[in-house]
Amino acid sequence: MKQEEELKIPLLPNLMTAGNLCCGFLAVLSVFYGVMEASKSGTYNFIEAKKYYETAILFIFGSCIFDLLDGRMARMTGQDSPFGREFDSLADIVSFGMAPAMLMAKAVLFPLPNNVGWGIALLYLLCGAMRLARFNCLAVMPKKPGDNGDFVGIPIPMAAGFIASLTILIINVEENDKDLGAWKYMLAAAMFGISLLMMSKVRYPSFKKIDFRTKGSIWSVVAIALAIVLLVRFRYEGPVILFGLYLIYGLVRPLISKRLQKDIEWDDDDETEPGANA
Repeated sequence: MKQEEELKIPLLPNLMTAGNLCCGFLAVLSVFYGVMEASKSGTYNFIEAKKYYETAILFIFGSCIFDLLDGRMARMTGQDSPFGREFDSLADIVSFGMAPAMLMAKAVLFPLPNNVGWGIALLYLLCGAMRLARFNCLAVMPKKPGDNGDFVGIPIPMAAGFIASLTILIINVEENDKDLGAWKYMLAAAMFGISLLMMSKVRYPSFKKIDFRTKGSIWSVVAIALAIVLLVRFRYEGPVILFGLYLIYGLVRPLISKRLQKDIEWDDDDETEPGANA
C-alpha cells in the first residue's frame, strides 16, 4: 500500500506537460510532412512545404503555453514533485530541442555547404539537452544564500520560442522564395548564438513568483496590455519582439539597478521558491 501511495503523481500539472509533449510530437510530424511535400517534384520546393512548417511552428508555440501552465499549476497547488521535474525535462527536449532542430535542419539550414546546417542544428539540440540536465542537477542541490531562483543560461522554451518566431517571420516576409535565400544565414547565426547562450552563465529571471495574487504598478498593466495588442495586431512580428526582449534583457540585466530589476520582474520579496520549469 505504501508503495502505491509513492507512485501517485499530481494530475493537472502533468497533464499540461503531456500536452507539451504532444505538441512537440506533432511539430516533428509536421516537419516530416513538409519535407515530403516539398520533394514531390524531385527538386526541393520550399513554397510547397511552407504551410507544414508554419504548422510545426504553431505547435512549438503551443508547447510553450503548456510548459508555462504546468509549472504555474504545480506551484499554485503545492504539487511540485521530482516526477514532474523529470517529465517536464523529457517533454522539453522533444518540443524545444528536437522539434526546432528538425525544423531548422530539414526546412531551413539544409542548403548550407559542408553540412554546416546539420551541425548547427545538432549543436542546438546538444546544448538544449545539457541545459536541461544542468537545470535538474541544480534543482536538487541545496540553495545558496541569495539564490533568487534565476535561470542560469536562457531557458530552452524561450530559446525555441525565439527561433520559431524568427523563422515564421522570415518565411512570411520571403513567401515567394523557394529556399529563403540569404535569410537562412541569419537564422543559422541566431541558432548558433542561442545554443551558446543556453550553456552560458547569463542569468535570466524566472518570473516564478508571478501568480493571481501578484500586485504590480499601473505601468505593469499598461505593459501587459501593449504586449497583448502587439501579439494580436502584429502576429508575425510580435512574438519575435517579445522573445527578443527577454533574450536581450538577460544580457543587459547586470547593468540595470536592483530596484528597477525588481520592478520589471515583479519581485516583491527575496524569498526563494522552487520551480519545475526549465
